[in-house]
Amino acid sequence: MKEARAFSPCHITGFFQILDQPANPLYVGSKGAGVSLSRGVETIVKVRKALKSSIQVRINGFASNSAEVSKHVADAFLSRFKEMENFEITVEHHVEVPIGAGFGTSGAAALSLALALNNVFGLGMSKIEVAQLAHIAEVECKTGLGTVIAETFGGVEVRVKPGAPGIGEIKHVSVPKNHVMACVTFGSLSTKKFLTDEEIRKRVNEFGGKLVDKLIREPSVTSFLKLSRQFVEHVGLITKKVRRVLNAADDAHFICSMPMFGESVFTLIERESLEELLKIFRKYGSDGRIVVSEIDFKGARLLK
Repeated sequence: MKEARAFSPCHITGFFQILDQPANPLYVGSKGAGVSLSRGVETIVKVRKALKSSIQVRINGFASNSAEVSKHVADAFLSRFKEMENFEITVEHHVEVPIGAGFGTSGAAALSLALALNNVFGLGMSKIEVAQLAHIAEVECKTGLGTVIAETFGGVEVRVKPGAPGIGEIKHVSVPKNHVMACVTFGSLSTKKFLTDEEIRKRVNEFGGKLVDKLIREPSVTSFLKLSRQFVEHVGLITKKVRRVLNAADDAHFICSMPMFGESVFTLIERESLEELLKIFRKYGSDGRIVVSEIDFKGARLLK
């Protein structure tokens, strides 16, 4: 049996504009901005020769029938590379953040899986080519648009041109070393549902593109957070639980926003102010789960 391991950061999107008109999924994507997290998805792929091809996906130790994007990635590899036929493939995803809560877990799973498959079978694809297959899977499963390109490169990014890695373009916002991401999450919101809701798409698109231009003109963490908050207020998806935490954070002069798409509150904050913010999260978001993470600046990668 052979195995390979890969890691992709997870990612929070602060604001975005949907650009999904092209017929070719490589050119479909989003403009927008977000942050990659050192908490992510580690994927272990184990393969051995078999009489026929099979794939099993496990998420945090449990067999999964819902790993649609991961299965899409594996199928894309199998249809493209004949040398992968007649192998038993076992995929283990270890996800370090809540799933479906605005952390880009499906993109991170797709990207780390693609890197590991390329490595374990010795297919010789470049990191960009591998990431493109993960991007196509996300687009075709309607679970994301710009997450994979962001997670490929890490950092706090502005996606200035839509598309897969190698086609889309990003610019990085410099981040002071003492900043971490803090979040309280109450649960999931369906990305697929919102990407196909015409009213939400309209509100997203009439505002998201303008904010990209503003962040390019003033590229800072504070600007990213302020623009993200303007965006979620405009789009109108803030729930009562999220509003309660946002109001308390506002009163304490912390700039927080809501990830796209999760029933959560997040910010980037100086480490010395973190405990004060976490007290607010515990008090006003007592039924939520708190996640604190360093920022990942390396992007998706193979692990030894």
